[in-house]
Amino acid sequence: MALWGTIVNALAIIAGAVLGSIFQRIPDKMKQTIIQGLGLSVLVIGMTLAFKAGDDLPWVILSLVIGAIIGELVDIEGKLDAVGRFAERKMTRFGHGKISEAFVFASLLYCVGAMAIVGALESGLKADHSVLYTKSILDGFSAVIFTSTMGIGVAISAIPVLLYQGIIALSAEWLREFLSQPVIAVMSATGGVLIMGIALNVLEIRKINVGNLLPAIFVAGILKWFLQ
Repeated sequence: MALWGTIVNALAIIAGAVLGSIFQRIPDKMKQTIIQGLGLSVLVIGMTLAFKAGDDLPWVILSLVIGAIIGELVDIEGKLDAVGRFAERKMTRFGHGKISEAFVFASLLYCVGAMAIVGALESGLKADHSVLYTKSILDGFSAVIFTSTMGIGVAISAIPVLLYQGIIALSAEWLREFLSQPVIAVMSATGGVLIMGIALNVLEIRKINVGNLLPAIFVAGILKWFLQ
């Protein structure tokens, strides 16, 4: 079943969010330090992926420019924020956390990255869910911390994770002949740059509109496919 790994990932996020909403008595200073540690970890992961671009770096940069134009025209981040605000109005009984902010942050964190792309492709191409199982463990533990800090909106991010990874996995079954390793590599490198942007947001160094850069991942894949 191509979607099994994605389903497990979504359930892990929900379970972690539920635990995080229950165990909220974590000292603020400890939460802040943990978030900073996670932010640094996300930065290292993003840098590691981005530095693997190698000769594809010009195409990664071009993809970011084209992706930014598309994202701004569509206003992806604005639409994600609107969905979060709608959920916040409907779910106020669960608490007073910033659901919109938590939803947007967690959605970007869990959807963008090599593990999401490669894991979903492995599920679709080989019915091998081991990568997504590993991602589920990481996402579940981080959801506990993020929910205790940012609110129950983290749980809603399971929906875009289900859709995003599910679409990739199902598409891989139909388009397997077009998905070569170089295409996956350049998409992962582009995703690494976006992960670095997420890290800057987590560390509150600078606000990056990562949501509007999301199309860059797919632009990078398309460009690499045409080059081949």
